[in-house]
Amino acid sequence: MLIGAVIAFCVLVFLVAIIAPRMSRHLERGGDVPLRGGQRVAGKAAGPLGRWFQKPFGKSRKAVHKSGSAGRKTRSICL
Repeated sequence: MLIGAVIAFCVLVFLVAIIAPRMSRHLERGGDVPLRGGQRVAGKAAGPLGRWFQKPFGKSRKAVHKSGSAGRKTRSICL
């Protein structure tokens, strides 16, 4: 379920980045806040579990940032 939500949010950020690049940065940061909090909480688990639990949150944050930057880059190439 989390994977589907992250994919849908990445698509939304990409589309908004093509249409309104400045607004996409605010949307991107807004989506980053819960993922950053989840990563921080998951990292507090003991030992290697902390690194393993925070990995999906880190990868999701990276995907959100990449989709936003790809949308802005696409807009700059097209226009």
